Amino acid sequence: MEKIDILLATYNGETYLKEQLDSILNQTYSNFRILISDDNSEDSTKNIIEEYAKKDNRIKFFFQERNLGVIANFEFLLKKVEAEFYMFSDQDDIWKENKIELSMKKILEENCDLVYTNLEVVDKDLNITYDSYWKLKGLEEKVKKYNNFESLYLNNFITGCTMLSKSEFISEILPLPKESKYVLHDYWTALIVSQRGKISYIEEPLIKYRQHKKNSVGSKKKTDSINSLNEIRKLFIDVKKEHFEVFITNENKFIDEKYRILNRKALEYYKTLEQTKNINFKNWKLFFKLYKYEKFMYKMENFIILNIPFVAKVLFGIKTLVKK
Repeated sequence: MEKIDILLATYNGETYLKEQLDSILNQTYSNFRILISDDNSEDSTKNIIEEYAKKDNRIKFFFQERNLGVIANFEFLLKKVEAEFYMFSDQDDIWKENKIELSMKKILEENCDLVYTNLEVVDKDLNITYDSYWKLKGLEEKVKKYNNFESLYLNNFITGCTMLSKSEFISEILPLPKESKYVLHDYWTALIVSQRGKISYIEEPLIKYRQHKKNSVGSKKKTDSINSLNEIRKLFIDVKKEHFEVFITNENKFIDEKYRILNRKALEYYKTLEQTKNINFKNWKLFFKLYKYEKFMYKMENFIILNIPFVAKVLFGIKTLVKK
């Protein structure tokens, strides 16, 4: 039975941490360690960790003297991995009892390097709100058909808390980019592994993905609370500019030279869009290259918003009137 290190980053997680730890400790697969790094919590999280560590010697913990932030905290844990495989864990979810067993079975049977699963979206009391996270996100077709570097290049569709991966790639993953709100540890991990190995997907939801007021990253779209098309467009551009700025800063992590070149072209493209008020005629071919793996409607919606904003404003206005 292969050994796994489970990386659990905590911060003020007293409300749900016990349930999460119970769900991991009661897995049908038992050959693992839980490596916990607490990011200088101010509630009773540390006491809960110590309490559980006394009861189960598979738990090893570290208490940070200052707040590192979620990405640096996971980076700290990645450096502690000794097992052949590792998994990320959030502090507020619930793992189904066979999550590790089925993930390990998949990674061994398909001889892949990273496997991830679907999620069941639940509220704070574990009531199911969506039976499939990827269906909710409109990415069901994409995750079933494409699991490669090219399909991950523009947008992430792999959630960290569902991953099981080989530790041999950690040296390539580190250091994690810390300058971005949008290129997080799970995306970066999946991107780096996908360049060098094989990724597989388990359609069955093996985690209860709890949504509550304090989620660091949740199931809601960034545009849900934005009512202005100009703000939505600005967000789209800002996200992608930051995305490609991170890629350029870490361009030594990109194996293929053509992607190092593409990173720079893409950044210039989004900078051009930033200056566009009505219509952009430049680099439409580049747009369709970047969005190759996206659904047709998503692709066309983004194309209009980004390249023909005056048309998007008319359509957005009509949509707003219809809603009223």
